[in-house]
Amino acid sequence: MSLYCSIGSPDTDLPQQQLQELLRESLATLGARNTVLAVPPDQSREHSQAGLLTRFVWEYYGDKLKVVLPAIGTHTPMRPDQLSHMFAGVPQELFKVHNWRTDIETLGELPAEFIREQSEGKLNYSWPAQVNKLISRGGFDLILSIGQVVPHEVIGMANYTKNILIGTGGREGINRSHYLGAVYGMERIMGRAENPVRTVLNRAADKFLRHLPIVYVLTVVGRRASGGVAVRGLYIGDDVECFLKAAELSLKVNFEIVEEQMHKAVVYLDPGEFHSTWIGNKAVYRTRMALADGAELIILAPGVREFGEDKVIDALIRKYGYHGTPYTLKAVNENPELANDLGAAAHLIHASSEGRFKITWCPGHLTQKEIESAGYAYGDLDAMLKRYNPQNLHHGPNQVGGENIFFIANPGLGLWAHRSRL
Repeated sequence: MSLYCSIGSPDTDLPQQQLQELLRESLATLGARNTVLAVPPDQSREHSQAGLLTRFVWEYYGDKLKVVLPAIGTHTPMRPDQLSHMFAGVPQELFKVHNWRTDIETLGELPAEFIREQSEGKLNYSWPAQVNKLISRGGFDLILSIGQVVPHEVIGMANYTKNILIGTGGREGINRSHYLGAVYGMERIMGRAENPVRTVLNRAADKFLRHLPIVYVLTVVGRRASGGVAVRGLYIGDDVECFLKAAELSLKVNFEIVEEQMHKAVVYLDPGEFHSTWIGNKAVYRTRMALADGAELIILAPGVREFGEDKVIDALIRKYGYHGTPYTLKAVNENPELANDLGAAAHLIHASSEGRFKITWCPGHLTQKEIESAGYAYGDLDAMLKRYNPQNLHHGPNQVGGENIFFIANPGLGLWAHRSRL
């Protein structure tokens, strides 16, 4: 087991040239490879710098990079324009689409007793380790799993084994892991590198992926005070050490403890990254531990046009809505269609305020009726953008028309909490 690159601090700002040099040095240490598979995230993680790093991989290996498989999990496949924007310069014919329902192989299962133990007795099912067949049967002599470590609602800290077992995983593995996180409690998981969902994925990787030539390329990305993002760390390795080092730095970079609870928060969702509530509800996940009881969360979402990235999940969200844990658990028990898509049920739990604060969605392409029938309050996007113009706001506390708000330009870059909720 090896750590090929370990560099970073809260003040580090790695320029593109240095990122490329560090990656090249690490790849050179691996020795000659002839058939390489790259597994980056999709456009919803554009700030990860995975697009840039994938281009550097292609420039290093040339025609030995055979396939780029975006780890989209249940997300909508990337369009050609999204590919050319995020992975500028990488030939589009290298990209393959992961289908989480059909393109997978089950490598083994963790027993129900283990899942019962991790869920504190709440769940009684086994967990299948599923991956795209290109991972398990592609015959590659190097699989580069590329992405960002950042606080995450399901897995505590994103990436590492999640990128393979969820990002290129299958229906049952995704559904059951997400539901485990939901019943255990999102606020007990977010920002923690060690938790039940991570334990399950890492155990499965140790048992079922160890024979595969997977090397992880992990970034830690933060906001610059002057605007924009900075790469604060780069960690490359083939075991848990590189993830733990990245997670340790991410907590320093991406976890913001607010002095006062937020009574009104305004979150902007970049239309290039966010086109569904499935992804856009990061605005809810990442702020909920900072929001006061009775607070309002306003989500400005000009690009959002759907609820689920997957048509089946979209229909389930529309039917059952975001009405909190007791409602959703009852619906799972009473409705086989929801019980058959536990990932959707987990999302309905994660993205509810549990009645504690108000969530006002201001989407560009969903109607008031659609938003309200899903359990949220509706806000007119044009009116809200006029009042809370993102161009005129800075990150953190602002005063707008005599009211105090907390503004967040991209919820994917952080996690916010008040000490009373830690």
